Amino acid sequence: MFSFFKKFTADTEIKDFSFIGTDIHSHLIPGIDDGCSSIENSIASIKSLKELGFTRIITTPHVMAEVYPNTSETIKEGLEKLKVALKENEIDIEIEVAAEYKMDENFNVLLDNDDLLTFGDKYLLVEFSFVAAPINLETTIFKLRTKGYRPILAHPERYLYLADHLEKFEEFKALGCHLQLNLMSLVNQYGGAARETALKMLSKNMYDFFGTDLHRPEDVRILKKVLATKSEYHKIQNVKHLNQKV
Repeated sequence: MFSFFKKFTADTEIKDFSFIGTDIHSHLIPGIDDGCSSIENSIASIKSLKELGFTRIITTPHVMAEVYPNTSETIKEGLEKLKVALKENEIDIEIEVAAEYKMDENFNVLLDNDDLLTFGDKYLLVEFSFVAAPINLETTIFKLRTKGYRPILAHPERYLYLADHLEKFEEFKALGCHLQLNLMSLVNQYGGAARETALKMLSKNMYDFFGTDLHRPEDVRILKKVLATKSEYHKIQNVKHLNQKV
């Protein structure tokens, strides 16, 4: 099943993220969420991701009803402008767009209307509030699966109210929801508690996808820290991830 999978040992020299291939989580379309603020920042970020070994990018702007009310149309328009800029700057990398949907009231409206940006075989990136999980979550996951969507929960290690209840994530997975690790969680970008939870989940083989969640050029130095931190880095080498399958 995982023909691309290669076993890495502690002595394996790894220089980049090419073993991941596709970054499925980032905020690179300028000016539409809390990600890149300008086309120049977008270009610099994408250039750096390519240098770090990524060969394909699926960028995922936020869709939050009251904060970032992006639509499928505005997101697609942003992608086209970004593609033009990449061509003008002679940066050759495959780039697509989806979205990171907060599971709020507006999300249910979009789901009812099938107005959701997906990638691959209807993979859909979603996130929770950092305060509490959505009400009727299991019902929503079931509805997504019934409609053919394949939900991926972004950065579960950051939902600290579930840190002592990792069995909940196992329940989500049993319902058909995948889990995505933010690579920068491994080097305390989101605090020690998130890092500890990420390592626990890695040890239990709970993650299915990796993502950078890159928002700005400055984040690249944090990704480089992940490469330099061998103990954490080698843990992710041996995860049977699905990034190259989308």
